[in-house]
Amino acid sequence: MNTRPYTWSRRQWILLISALLLPLLAGAHTIEGSDANFVQAIDGPAIGPFIYLGAKHMVTGFDHLLFLAGVIFFLYRPRHIIQYVTLFAIGHSLTLLFGVLADVRVNAFFIDAIIGLSIVYKAFENMDGFERLFGFEPNTRIAVFIFGLFHGLGLATKLQEFNLSENGLVTNIISFNLGVEIGQILALFCVFIALSMWRTNASYLRHAFATNTVLMTGGFLLAGYQFSALLQQQTY
Repeated sequence: MNTRPYTWSRRQWILLISALLLPLLAGAHTIEGSDANFVQAIDGPAIGPFIYLGAKHMVTGFDHLLFLAGVIFFLYRPRHIIQYVTLFAIGHSLTLLFGVLADVRVNAFFIDAIIGLSIVYKAFENMDGFERLFGFEPNTRIAVFIFGLFHGLGLATKLQEFNLSENGLVTNIISFNLGVEIGQILALFCVFIALSMWRTNASYLRHAFATNTVLMTGGFLLAGYQFSALLQQQTY
């Protein structure tokens, strides 16, 4: 009789973690419950509450956080992290503000699918996929900025689901964006601390490929989920 304990393969662990990520990714960046009721009812400037909503939105936005985790995965110097995160912040701030204030309407499912593919892109880059398959390395800074634009549109589509009052709209959207930046800094600080602690262990580089495989799989699952929802929407 075989009494050896059953050990999971790397592929099984990736599938399990990806399956656990899907519900989180599918529900990322929604404004609902009491927060939704508040947004609907507000009439006039509400700086503090909108900063809180923006920060909460980012901290619970697992799709954005996975992308940013991929961005800083191999960044060791704080100044490099600041450079990349600043490019991302400029990108998503531009499209968030412009999207809401100019009432630029984009299909939310399509944008969320692109956000999922941004996770795939960054994980693939971290795995040296472009160099191995195509023999070149894309400009990461430009890519992070461009994906930041899409992430900002994703934020804008969520706010556009509500009939926002014109009274204090500019102040509230800027406050929301400020909250997003605060939430991003807090979340990234936690991610950076966790990565820094892991980097002291030899398993960091040994499991880097598998970790980015999980990121890529999660991105594919999110993109597939959103594309299927888009197709279903087009059917009706």
